[in-house]
Amino acid sequence: MAFGDCLTTRLEQCGGFERLVSVTRSCHRLSVVPLAPFFQPADSDPFIAFHLDKTLVKKYMSPLLIGELAPDQPSFEPSKNKKLVEDFRELRATVEKMGLLKPNRTFFLLHLCHILVLDVAAWLTIWYFGSSTMPFLFSALLLGTVQAQAGWLQHDFGHLSVFSKSKWNHWVHKFVIGHLKGAPASWWNHLHFQHHAKPNCFRKDPDVNMHPLFFALGKKLSVELGEQKKKFMPYNHQHKYFFIIGPPALVPLYFQWYIFYFVVQRKKWVDLAWMLTFYIRFFLTYLPLLGVKGILGLHLLVRFIESNWFVWITQMNHIPMHIDYDKNVDWFSTQLQATCNVRQSFFNDWFSGHLNFQIEHHLFPTMPRHNYWKVAPLVKSLCAKHGIEYHCKPLLTAFADIV
Repeated sequence: MAFGDCLTTRLEQCGGFERLVSVTRSCHRLSVVPLAPFFQPADSDPFIAFHLDKTLVKKYMSPLLIGELAPDQPSFEPSKNKKLVEDFRELRATVEKMGLLKPNRTFFLLHLCHILVLDVAAWLTIWYFGSSTMPFLFSALLLGTVQAQAGWLQHDFGHLSVFSKSKWNHWVHKFVIGHLKGAPASWWNHLHFQHHAKPNCFRKDPDVNMHPLFFALGKKLSVELGEQKKKFMPYNHQHKYFFIIGPPALVPLYFQWYIFYFVVQRKKWVDLAWMLTFYIRFFLTYLPLLGVKGILGLHLLVRFIESNWFVWITQMNHIPMHIDYDKNVDWFSTQLQATCNVRQSFFNDWFSGHLNFQIEHHLFPTMPRHNYWKVAPLVKSLCAKHGIEYHCKPLLTAFADIV
């Protein structure tokens, strides 16, 4: 293979790695994800965690097999805890026997219905009460809630947590993220499964790419910046400007525009069509009630509410945790050092889309979220056995730890 070429994998339409295709191309010409940092052997814990139909994926991965280890070569990497790996695989087998990977589809149907009811209620508020300040703000709050809750629901379908067939999850995923939110499924797949494979690993997890351009993240990486005498922002004030360029701005000033660039640049025309159905529906229903200025103001306010909701919830589980370069440790340790939980309550479960159980979600990405609380005691026991800290905080403490 020529210098500058690499083996790459396409992640679209795959729920992570459901369809793995190797391509040899020049890296600087092709906007794809390098395979090497994320590839795991077919019997590894990440492989098992990400896939529903493992037989099908092995079929696509078989051409990637380049040989077997010699008998005198170690079959287990020294950077990984062999006993912990074995215990986690026993836990995984227990989870499967308990039926905790089987979804309650009524749960997800009711969740979808409550989103649609809130969506209709937002329109009825302005239609009945008019477009004065209070109805306008109340409608924006309802629509912001719709966007946040639809975000958690598309996350369920994206992780293949609802249906037994991957393609059924993909179809509904496109509807929820495309039609209800106006975003592309391929963009979410492209970024989110890199995050799950290597959470909080600098240069491998896109969720920490804000370091060092905007924020200094993690103790080790921050010390490294100091030693290199690099400074892109006044990091000693990042706990202040976070409130300006973080929660309020991420969705309306970045995601909102980047997703269109993503689908056009990668020619994701099906995703673009789904996205346009969201905007067509939104403008057709609200334009007669609010006019052009009113509907643009409503859309911006809804994205502002959604952005604050999204950033605080998604960052509370990861940013306060260990952030460093990839050390190639075992699956269980990788997830536990990068994630923390928030205490369970009915409100916390609803408000965060059950991502308050971030540890369990990262260990079992395809597990339906209504079962996280059932597996949590088993995960805690495994942590206690191996001396690994299981972090769980009150909601407000988790928010405060971000800054």
